Parts: sequence; C-alpha cells; structure tokens
Amino acid sequence: MSPHDTQWPLYEVFVQEKAERPFQSVGAVHAADAEMAILNARTVFVRRPACHALWVAPRRDILMRTAEELADDAENEGGAGEPQRYQIFQKTSQRRAMVYVGHVGEVTAVSPHHALQQAIHTFGSNEEAFVWWVVPNSAITSTDDDDIASLFDPALDKNYRHPSAYRTFTAIRKARQSGNR
Repeated sequence: MSPHDTQWPLYEVFVQEKAERPFQSVGAVHAADAEMAILNARTVFVRRPACHALWVAPRRDILMRTAEELADDAENEGGAGEPQRYQIFQKTSQRRAMVYVGHVGEVTAVSPHHALQQAIHTFGSNEEAFVWWVVPNSAITSTDDDDIASLFDPALDKNYRHPSAYRTFTAIRKARQSGNR
C-alpha cells in the first residue's frame, strides 16, 4: 500500500449457496486481512440469501483476463517453478448481473498464465468465455464447516422484504403535499 492510499486491500468474495453448487463471485470488500474480509463478506453478501461457504482472495493475486485481452495478449508466460493448484472461474453470459464469474474447475500449473492456458484448453471448448479468472489456492481463505452455524444460521430466521414493500415514497409525497398547502 502506498503512503497516499487510505484503502485496505480489496478481496474478491465467492459464495457457495449449497454444498453441491459451484462457488460464484458476488463482489468485493475492503479489509485489513483475510479474516476480516470473511466477516465483511458475510455482512455485505450473506445477510439474507442461502450460503454454505465463503471464499475470499486478495484481488492482487487473481489473474483476470477478458476475451479481448486474451486475443491481444502478447504475454505468453510459460513459467517455471513448483506446480500449484489454481481455481478457475469464467463468465459465459452477459445476462446475469448478480454473478460475475462462476467456478468451473481446478488445474495444477507452474504459474497463473500457465494455469489460464490449461483452463482454456480444458474448460473453454463448449462455450465462449467473456472473462477468465485464475485464483491460486494459496490465496484463498475459506470458511470452515464448523463455522457455518455461527456465520450463516442467524440470517435464516430473518424475513426478506423487497424494497417495494416499504411505502417510503408514498409517505414522503404525502408529507410534501401537506407542507405545500
């Protein structure tokens, strides 16, 4: 962080609604560390919807490429080093506004760019992806199964009310009309 930067690091948030469902990106939170990012993510993104598990990863550790960037990408980093596991996410549709990218699988590679090449070969054949994300397993902090009850159960008994259920605008309009007379 530069001396002029007053923001905490940005963490991408991934939610798994049920154990058998894939993780999906739902947004990002600022936090001092990964533990705080999990708590912020729960507060911001898991207040009402179902949630089985959360992952957070520092945005700086995620390799993100759009289809256009891949076409123009002269950076063909092969990589050398110890193989590690990477989680692969992609977005194949522009229709779903709430979910940016969804988990499609895992690869083992020696670098994020090598993992992306493997992912495109392995997961890119059936649909064209608009966006690819490569997240090293070492950057992911996840909730434990032991934490599920304490983190997510309190939201289960809270009823969700659509904003239109609140008649705020009607009350404001009436107050303005009575004040103008």
